[in-house]
Amino acid sequence: MSRVKTAIGLLLTAVMLFPVYWMINVSFTRDTDMRRSPPNWFPVNGTLDGYRTVLDQQLPYLGTSLAVGFGTVALTLVVAAPAGYSLARLRPRGGRALSFVLLVAQMIPGIIMAMGFYAIFLNTGLLNTVPGLIVADSTLAVPFAVLIFTAFMSGIPEELLQAARTDGAGVVRTFVSIVLPVSRNSIITVSLFAFLWAWSDFIFASTLDQGGDHQPITLGIYHYIGNNNQEWNAIMATAVVASVPATVLLVIAQRYVAAGVTAGAVKD
Repeated sequence: MSRVKTAIGLLLTAVMLFPVYWMINVSFTRDTDMRRSPPNWFPVNGTLDGYRTVLDQQLPYLGTSLAVGFGTVALTLVVAAPAGYSLARLRPRGGRALSFVLLVAQMIPGIIMAMGFYAIFLNTGLLNTVPGLIVADSTLAVPFAVLIFTAFMSGIPEELLQAARTDGAGVVRTFVSIVLPVSRNSIITVSLFAFLWAWSDFIFASTLDQGGDHQPITLGIYHYIGNNNQEWNAIMATAVVASVPATVLLVIAQRYVAAGVTAGAVKD
């Protein structure tokens, strides 16, 4: 029975990963071979022309996405970590209501938020700027991050915090010197999700930065498809290159993410 389950799992995994394989295959396939019937399942006469085109035309988009991604991570941590600590350990008045609001905030469609940001940024000069995208993308990550930090920090032993207070540490000193170091798993989890949301964002990018000089890779792919709809190897090469940072981060951080998202789920 276990072998049957394993076989079914492998089959379903292969089906889900087949588009990724085909994307990589097409990225190495020459345009003249695209019209073959049936198509080649492997890039028999492979070419790197698509990747040369990507490196020549898409690097500015990749640089912008990296800046937006890391900026979103930094802003999310600065806002969410203290908020999560406050909800978990300081228990301010109205904390339960705030937690409910954070849950509701994650249900708001992105396009509604994008239109609101457009009106605000138009009057503040943040339209078509990298800081504007960082602020917008952070609104997606902060509610999730606060909930993760709250769950994790609720599980920190009270004895550890009490020992810090006994040694004369205040709230800020305890948070910086004790809480943050032991919250490594949740910090990595929040950072990863914040980066992935910013990296893959299209709604905010297309609404708030469509005419700017610094556009993220999602818009680069969108414009590239519209301008070069016959150069499929270059289009797929762009998609492959855009997938590399997210894939590398997921592989490196997977064990920390597993610990971070389950933090606080089981309590004594």
